[in-house]
Amino acid sequence: MRKSLIVCLLSLFCSVAIAANKHYVVVVSLDGIRWDYAQFYPTPFFHSMAKMGVEAIMRPSFPSKTFPNHYTLATGLYPDHHGIVANSFLDRVRHRHYSIGNSVTRNDTSYYKGEPIWNTYQRQGGKSACVYWVGSDIPINGSHPDSYLSYEEAPLLTFSQRVDRVIDLLSKPESERPHLVMAYFEEPDHSGHGYGPQGRQTANAVALMDSLMNELYNRIQKLPIAADVDFIVTGDHGMASVEPFRTVSIKAYLKKSWINRTDGDVPTLIYANPGCTDSIVSALKGVPHIQAWKKNEIPAYLHYGSNPNIGDVVVLPDIGWLFTDGAVGQHGTHGFDPTFNDMQVMFRAIGPDFKTGYTKQEPFRNVDIYSLLAHLLNVKPAPNDGDITEVEDLLNPSK
Repeated sequence: MRKSLIVCLLSLFCSVAIAANKHYVVVVSLDGIRWDYAQFYPTPFFHSMAKMGVEAIMRPSFPSKTFPNHYTLATGLYPDHHGIVANSFLDRVRHRHYSIGNSVTRNDTSYYKGEPIWNTYQRQGGKSACVYWVGSDIPINGSHPDSYLSYEEAPLLTFSQRVDRVIDLLSKPESERPHLVMAYFEEPDHSGHGYGPQGRQTANAVALMDSLMNELYNRIQKLPIAADVDFIVTGDHGMASVEPFRTVSIKAYLKKSWINRTDGDVPTLIYANPGCTDSIVSALKGVPHIQAWKKNEIPAYLHYGSNPNIGDVVVLPDIGWLFTDGAVGQHGTHGFDPTFNDMQVMFRAIGPDFKTGYTKQEPFRNVDIYSLLAHLLNVKPAPNDGDITEVEDLLNPSK
């Protein structure tokens, strides 16, 4: 009886705390929005966000890939800890291959560890909504956001329709209205891969996203709740130029008999046959334009190597290089060391909880976003790798 009373009181306390927080949080991820695109290309809205709010550079987690980093943004955990260690990897226990393109493995909840912010918020009495955010259409810990869209229901909403959906969500009656809305857009990543970060088409994609975010913000400003909306625009990783001649051949250095399978070209996860790990590392030692480590010897700053599904050997190319025997059919890619400038991410935020005209001097880690969102939503965060003190300088001290 006493335990039930305590649970009820805690639930009531959380509900009261959330009710006291009238602010809304809208988070938009622009896939592949490199930190300096706003300097290279005409982006008047991103510049106005910096003047009216805050601007910063955000450092992705390793590997600087889409699925691992979007789930990091949602959970505050490094990929090594939340389980999505790459866009594709070998599941050693079940002897099968996880891939974001395989609906069976992508939708398997056992791969997704940690607690996404939408679950944290719901668990403490709030309502949330996602528009194609990684993991939102998967019942993680048995829960979805209150509103979400499935990647497997074609056709996907157009970019303009996604803007409409965010506005529709924020226009719901107060009792149904989510205080957390997270939306995902595939550009400028798609153009960056196809044409490189300096390509004209990439410039056009960046300009389009700037215009769309301006439209979304202006439509938010017409809502009755406008003064209570914190609006964040960021992304998952940057983009680096690649060329067909900048490759290191796998078969030029490694015997086929040593390898069970490989996954990826930045980084490359090598799953060794029994007794062959040392041979692989030795053969790759000193090879120009790559670094190769046993999984338990990966440098600590990458926060990678403890998860059992990571390859026995991880090969990381220099920026702009690939470790592959395949044809290079793109002009841009990512996955490189997240401390490299080309991998850094733009961050903009504007709203009642953020300072005005503030520029953060040093990059911050994307694992800190979860703690930031929990703070903005006035909820207690689940265990995570982030630290709110790393980003509290962005916040309006009077709020």
